[in-house]
Amino acid sequence: MHYKYLTPMLWTSDLKATVAFYQLQLAFEISELNEEWGWCHMRKDGVDFMFAVPNEHTPYEKPVFTGTFYIYTDDIDELWEKVKDTPHIYYPIEDFEYGMREFAIKDNNGYILQFGKDLLNNTALPNS
Repeated sequence: MHYKYLTPMLWTSDLKATVAFYQLQLAFEISELNEEWGWCHMRKDGVDFMFAVPNEHTPYEKPVFTGTFYIYTDDIDELWEKVKDTPHIYYPIEDFEYGMREFAIKDNNGYILQFGKDLLNNTALPNS
């Protein structure tokens, strides 16, 4: 048995605003959207997210996630130029001693998205 991929399912109280954020700020595209269910699948290259409005059986006040989503990219500087003047910056672009160039933003729900590029191997993905 092999795992194939991971697609996080993130809760949101405003599906339309979340879709707009990922489309406008990060160029994600809608793969599937069902407003009646309050659910959407979005994709950009090899990165997938699902978003859902919690149903009435799910206790939900605000997003709760104790981590970040780390997305590797092949052109960190191009993406930084696109988002650097937005109010979403969590920390600015920086080269770190462990060999990554990265920055982070918060999406409209408060989830932290880190973007990074491996400077030591000049790759977009680990071990690639």
